[in-house]
Amino acid sequence: MRSARHEGLRFAFYGRMSTIDHQDRASSCRWQRNYAEDLIAGHGRIVAEFFDEGVSRRIAWPDRPQAALLLAAMADPARGFDAIVMGEYERAFHGQRLEQLTSTLLRHGVQLWLPETYRPVDFDKPRQLALLDLLGVHSQRGVSRARHRTTAAMRAQAELQGRYLGGRPPYGYRLVDAGPHPNRAHAAWGRRLHRLEPQPPASATSTAPKPPSRHPRNAPPPQPFP
Repeated sequence: MRSARHEGLRFAFYGRMSTIDHQDRASSCRWQRNYAEDLIAGHGRIVAEFFDEGVSRRIAWPDRPQAALLLAAMADPARGFDAIVMGEYERAFHGQRLEQLTSTLLRHGVQLWLPETYRPVDFDKPRQLALLDLLGVHSQRGVSRARHRTTAAMRAQAELQGRYLGGRPPYGYRLVDAGPHPNRAHAAWGRRLHRLEPQPPASATSTAPKPPSRHPRNAPPPQPFP
């Protein structure tokens, strides 16, 4: 968290990115802050930053590391900020998550600024409440669509192209090269496709000669010592 002195309203910025393997923290935080700063221009400055990395929007705020710190800061009378600003609704909320946060904001007298409302959220205006409900549904629908499209695409790749999509090969199969990656960007990085192939069974008989038996079948039984 970073702090600074300023005139006007004091804002705490909250941002989030879903993954750390496929997203760059600096660029993701920067574009979200740019939107937030454009929104509050002339009204104040950002004096504190809370940014969650590798956290899904479906996770409740108390279970997000940085969001939980922001909730704790709101309860502190000497918190140092007057309002919370975000660069995008979907970065922070999913479904009815904002509705669960409303009472906390009102109880501590903290404003919430969103680009989608162009100003502080007025929880007494039915039109804004309807907009927030629509944004929540849209955010939830986006997660469902992404999950469905990803699952459908992976199924098609496995069924139609025979592509191996990861995980440990099942018993009796091995991985073999299946040519260059069909995505040009991945192919340029040297990535290749793999597919499953039945593992050749081990030979049922051995060609090596068997050692002679220590006790041949027709040999007399051993004699006891006198």
